[in-house]
Amino acid sequence: MKHIAILCGGFSSEFAISKKSATTILSNFPDEYFPFLVEVTKESWKAIIEEKEIAYNPWEQSYEFEGEKRIIDAAIIYIHGNPGENGKIQAMLEMQGIPFINSGSLASELSFDKWYCNQFLKGFEIPVAKSLLLMSANEYSTTTIIDTLGLPCFVKPSDSGSSYGISKVSTLEALQPAIDNAFNEGKTVVIESFLKGTEVTCGVYNTPNGIKTLPITEIVSENAFFDYEAKYLGKSEEIIPARISEIEVQRINEISVKIYKLLKLRSIARIDFMLVNQVPHVIEVNTTPGFSEASIVPRMLAYKGTEIKEFWKEIIDLELEK
Repeated sequence: MKHIAILCGGFSSEFAISKKSATTILSNFPDEYFPFLVEVTKESWKAIIEEKEIAYNPWEQSYEFEGEKRIIDAAIIYIHGNPGENGKIQAMLEMQGIPFINSGSLASELSFDKWYCNQFLKGFEIPVAKSLLLMSANEYSTTTIIDTLGLPCFVKPSDSGSSYGISKVSTLEALQPAIDNAFNEGKTVVIESFLKGTEVTCGVYNTPNGIKTLPITEIVSENAFFDYEAKYLGKSEEIIPARISEIEVQRINEISVKIYKLLKLRSIARIDFMLVNQVPHVIEVNTTPGFSEASIVPRMLAYKGTEIKEFWKEIIDLELEK
């Protein structure tokens, strides 16, 4: 029986959400494997087996249980943000020769950075919002930003997987505080023009029978946008299937699969779009989408009639065969 470590936690503001996602995966794992959680913090890594916390060696990907040293056979990295979603642990496992059920280090790092990812996709004629990248809080004057992008606009940490630090800005006076707030979460900040339309998201994953998409979901936030509260605290309505035309569904599915291939993604990804005048504009690519019971991907699976255990079995069997 292969030992599969589900790495969770991490260094970002979404530590608790990561543990919820990992716990859902653990509870619905295919029966032929031995899965367990590994909680990752800056101070230590620890395996959680039979409700016991056990020291975990990240340099060997090993732990001791009942007097026996065990090296894992594979890992699933389900850390939202640093150091999982940004590809750091993936690179570590690649050097160690340990298989993992995720997108690789390069794909993870590229998709994690909102500005660089969207500029990459723009090079393949995939529509994205007009944007500016800030390397420092005062790189552009606020009037230059507004003259370039208009109001309202979105201010986001570019290199952070967290939903924290994102602001919708509607006035000149609110722009600089929003930039400063974003820099509290990331080292670079992206400012994007406002896209007025219908927000939707598409789940994409690879199986032995090819790349599949999940039912497209429409997101209607009670807040100004799909922020942390909307994502995780019930301040949004997720409508499955999205109230869009069949032509729009087909187009979003086609673009989602194209992006999945271009970025060389693996396992599950969720791609968020703003549908503007029937044209899907990419907002961001998530290689570690939320997977708690209330998260969007499990709800997509439920609508489709696919059991979570069956879903992960398809993914794991494919990835471990490679």
